[in-house]
Amino acid sequence: MRVALYVTCLVDLMRPSVGFAALRLLEAADCEVVVPAGQTCCGQPAWSAGERAAAAALAKKAVAELEGFAAVVVPSGSCAEHMRKVWPELLADDAHWAERGRIVAERCHELSSFLVDVLKFTEPPADFAGSVTYHDSCKGLRGLGIKKQPRELLAKVPGLRFDEMSECEECCGFGGAFAVEFGEISTQIVDRKCESIAAVGADAVVGGDLGCLLNIEGRLRRRGDSRTRVLHIAEVLAGGSGE
Repeated sequence: MRVALYVTCLVDLMRPSVGFAALRLLEAADCEVVVPAGQTCCGQPAWSAGERAAAAALAKKAVAELEGFAAVVVPSGSCAEHMRKVWPELLADDAHWAERGRIVAERCHELSSFLVDVLKFTEPPADFAGSVTYHDSCKGLRGLGIKKQPRELLAKVPGLRFDEMSECEECCGFGGAFAVEFGEISTQIVDRKCESIAAVGADAVVGGDLGCLLNIEGRLRRRGDSRTRVLHIAEVLAGGSGE
């Protein structure tokens, strides 16, 4: 299957290793992977800020770049939810773009969902020595129903022990601009997440959204936790996580 890998802004700028891990995973699943060179932002930050025109312009740019692929795979539940659900709404009243946007949006998939639900992929190409717990991101969980897929994949990794933390579905407090505009509230929320992580005692906390992971990692380190690793699920499944 010929697929486009949409790496997302945060992965591109903050942790490119996630993009390379996603690429290795898709290739291990026998996909022909293309990374469109012109890709930029899916438009979610603009949409969240109320900048509808800017969000629509970014959606059109992305749709034009992603047409022609059997699937578009995104290592982010947040971005994938925006692409699948908001793009059709943004472009619905534009005769030239409505149908094109709908078709591409339907082909967009979050990484773990694509591997499990579409490809029935069951053999991650890496092992992991240690225990992990998993943070469910808000958009992936509530917007796309992503819950069992990452856990099924982690269960297939040799050497990995999975320890579920309490309140695994609770928000990490990031929420994009929310963490900036409501810093004190955000800190209280992420502190609860850090307490849940500490209580379970896993070697690493894993997630599918880099925004959540950066927020959690930053707070863990400020709280004095230099031990717990914070990893994207692609890094665990494909290797390249420092093991």
